[in-house]
Amino acid sequence: MYKLCLGLVFLINIVPASAQSSNYVLQEPYISSGAINVAVSRDDGDLYFEEGEKNEKSGDLNDAITFFGKAAFEYNNVRNFSRYGASLLRLSHVHYLMQHYTEAEQVILNVALKTYSKSGNRSGQMASYNQLGRIYLASNKLTQSMWFYTQQGILARQTNSNLNYIDSMLGIIRVKIKKREYAMALKDIQRVELLTKNTNAPQYQVQLRQVRAVIAEKKAGIR
Repeated sequence: MYKLCLGLVFLINIVPASAQSSNYVLQEPYISSGAINVAVSRDDGDLYFEEGEKNEKSGDLNDAITFFGKAAFEYNNVRNFSRYGASLLRLSHVHYLMQHYTEAEQVILNVALKTYSKSGNRSGQMASYNQLGRIYLASNKLTQSMWFYTQQGILARQTNSNLNYIDSMLGIIRVKIKKREYAMALKDIQRVELLTKNTNAPQYQVQLRQVRAVIAEKKAGIR
């Protein structure tokens, strides 16, 4: 109970940080290939979560942070830890959009990942690893980013989750591009392309084309 209280105090403390910046980078939130969200009865947590989604979609990110924080608080109160974790992931993502990388990191490291690990929710753990990989990549902490994407991939292999493994590999490819390891990134792209064909996952084709285009552009700039 003491740890849960600390987590809630932490959430309350990070929400005001949203007022510090109105600049953000638009990017889709990571959607885990596993079943993280669980249907629950209509309660305050659901209403706050829906308001958070509406505000995020409309670009009202300060309000989105407030509502996702409130949703997390309500879900924790009723011990719905799956929805609690989902709210934390969305809260972190909005901080990420606003380039509040420290806040985005701490929501996952100090609360969400611990919640998922304690409950044995592998899908939530993989989503947390992916989110941390993205945060560290955006803040140019490439060693940390690579480590968390790798952890997602290891857990994906252990759980036979091909889609989560592809997500982790795409993250690793982006890290290698930033490190200018273009030849290694291209080899990984070939592996992912083969895996997407074998697993019938065409939804990754756009991302694969994008990373190939980035590599071509980077390599052309070197010449």
